[in-house]
Amino acid sequence: MPRRVGDPLVRIAACQVKLQVGECDQNRAAAVAAITEAADLGAQIVVLPELTASGYVFASRAEAYSLAEPADGPTAEQWARLAAGHDLVIVGGFSELGTDGRLYNSAMLVDPSGVRAIYRKAHLWDAEADFFTPGDQPPPVLDTRCGRIAMMICYDVEFPEWVRRPALAGAELLAVPTSWPAELVPAGERPMVTANVQVAAFANRMFIAAACRCGDERGVSWTGSSIIAGPDGYPMAGPASTSRGELLLADCDLSTARDKATGPRNDAHADRRPDLYR
Repeated sequence: MPRRVGDPLVRIAACQVKLQVGECDQNRAAAVAAITEAADLGAQIVVLPELTASGYVFASRAEAYSLAEPADGPTAEQWARLAAGHDLVIVGGFSELGTDGRLYNSAMLVDPSGVRAIYRKAHLWDAEADFFTPGDQPPPVLDTRCGRIAMMICYDVEFPEWVRRPALAGAELLAVPTSWPAELVPAGERPMVTANVQVAAFANRMFIAAACRCGDERGVSWTGSSIIAGPDGYPMAGPASTSRGELLLADCDLSTARDKATGPRNDAHADRRPDLYR
């Protein structure tokens, strides 16, 4: 479905895919299939899950090292070719072997020019701390042909102070590769991680696209429930299934995220009182 020249809408895809730890070739192939399908349906921005290539549930530090790759490794090369071939912006997670010899739970933003930025997850969840070094830099905010895009990873988005940083820096879309472990959800409710994405979007009046994995991996079940939320906090696509692969698509005018007004006399950012928050 081609986009019209001059159309202010940008088609965002959140790709919920099934991945398995250690199956790097298979995982990359699943990502290629999802990216290609999204591009064929007119997507211009594609978001993939956390640790897409390596899988997530490592059995040991040695296994984690064996599945890591440098920031210019095979996953980056593959996504750069796809971005150039389909004129896309791609954001996805990978296990990064840093030049310092440490492992990082990272995400990359790739566009037709190549890898634009690498972000290292700052807030590590549970056993991630056994394998990864936490990042110490704020989420980058990048000007792309589609708009101003920032990225962070999974647990990061549960910290309002961290989400606020790229929002204040002018991000119109926050792309969130994620791996949400399944938790008990009361009947009739949606997973709290999904609700949190909606609240974060509303609190900052910006778009958030979160792409989770699905299925089971070494005894861990994933939440799924990927979502694309608008600046009002409501879903523009999703939440996705809790159990199967799914491609979410939403047509978004990212420029609307520049307006932080919540009413004729209120503004989500201008009304802040940082002097009281210290």
